[in-house]
Amino acid sequence: MKKFLLALSLSGALLSTAPLYAEEAAAPASAPAVTAMADAAPTAAPAPEAAAPAEAAPAEAAAPAPTANKADDGFLMICSAFVILMSIPGLALFYGGLVRKKNMLSVLMQVFTVFSLITVLWMIYGYSVAFTEGNAFFGSLSKVFLSGVTLDSLAATWSKATPIHEMIYIVFQGAFAAITCCLIVGAFAERAKFAGILAFMVLWFTFSYLPIAHMVWYWAGPDAYTDAAAAEAATATAGWLFQKGALDFAGGTVVHINSAVAGLVGAYVIGKRIGYGKEAMLPHNMVMTMIGSALLWFGWFGFNAGSALEANGIAGLAFLNTWVATAAAAFSWMATEWLFKSKPSMLGAASGAVAGLVAITPACGFVGPTGALVIGLLAGIICLWGVHGLKKLLGADDALDVFGVHGVGGILGALLTGVFADPALGGTSWWDYVANAAGTYDMLGQVKVQAIAVVTTIVWSGVVAFIAYKVVDITIGLRVGEEEERIGLDVTSHGERAYND
Repeated sequence: MKKFLLALSLSGALLSTAPLYAEEAAAPASAPAVTAMADAAPTAAPAPEAAAPAEAAPAEAAAPAPTANKADDGFLMICSAFVILMSIPGLALFYGGLVRKKNMLSVLMQVFTVFSLITVLWMIYGYSVAFTEGNAFFGSLSKVFLSGVTLDSLAATWSKATPIHEMIYIVFQGAFAAITCCLIVGAFAERAKFAGILAFMVLWFTFSYLPIAHMVWYWAGPDAYTDAAAAEAATATAGWLFQKGALDFAGGTVVHINSAVAGLVGAYVIGKRIGYGKEAMLPHNMVMTMIGSALLWFGWFGFNAGSALEANGIAGLAFLNTWVATAAAAFSWMATEWLFKSKPSMLGAASGAVAGLVAITPACGFVGPTGALVIGLLAGIICLWGVHGLKKLLGADDALDVFGVHGVGGILGALLTGVFADPALGGTSWWDYVANAAGTYDMLGQVKVQAIAVVTTIVWSGVVAFIAYKVVDITIGLRVGEEEERIGLDVTSHGERAYND
């Protein structure tokens, strides 16, 4: 316990260096009446339904202050609850069913506790570092402990003069941060030390999740884009990948590739489970896994459709695409497995569904339904290869195939977003907020930008994860002892059993 407290103290010391990377926050680019328009907008997603400029009012009449729409607020609150449901119990049950019986409770505990830990850190400093203006890589500490956030604070959406209440947006994005960290634990399930996991999450969340979220999703909001000069100035304050034009509607890079790389590095650093490759390590409860995958699918509608931030046609498109791509991936994984292994499995169908959810995440608000269908079908097949062929090539004991599904699926989805966002293929293109129209689309150029975002995320997350694992290993240790691992983490780490039979 002393070592754990020492590691957390070290994490705090490292955190205190964050202001060195972040410049002082500039004044919001939007009207003073909207306190968070410049500090709380998520991605470079287009807004095809952005309102056309209103007819100019008489010079002597003051423009009305933007007000939040109650329907949009209610929509995002429901979506936030859906995302929380994805983690607890959805992801916990999905992972829990996949491990051996003696480790079921440990996985539930890890997901539940990591979700709670990251929620607290998000409120203290995470939201501020990710979604305030600083530099191209880090925000500022101007909203630490949600300083300045009031009942009347507003956050930008994708439509001009259409804000939502900032407190709701904070919860929505905080749920994203929490589930991202929870995904990582599947890679080193059944052998990691509980205190070591928590210490690692503090470091990785601070120095990988937050900067990647800022790089991809931070911008000044649509109201700052009044003319070409204003647009150029506003874009200069955005995150580095946003400035380059990376498209990530709901987290292909920020959530899935980011967490998958951290998990893969952990699998290498912590090492393989005792008996891996020699003993059968089969899922102990496929019923739990199926229930977990169904809850993930259900909650993912909030994850993807909610990223529209408004109850409008773009939210409907993301909702539809999430439904179609997931079903297509579940079927293509199952059918491919059936073809080559003679029997279709429940594990294959559930894994395929998750692969489809991952792959459509960055694309859901940019591509048409046909594009979503193709992405889903490809995700099921390619992620199946990821958890079998690629896993053997990598040689890591990624226990619950975090990289094979979330890494491979996230990379596939991010790249194909650049292809199927093309209006010629049914996509929505990107949105020009100065012209208030869809921009001219360059497929090859966009795919190159998507590739830059993918590589940046892989390198950044991989380096931060490796350093964080090593720091934790030196201070409190990452792995339980051999005897503890053989007995099972439920009893040795938590003093409880999932089943008393």
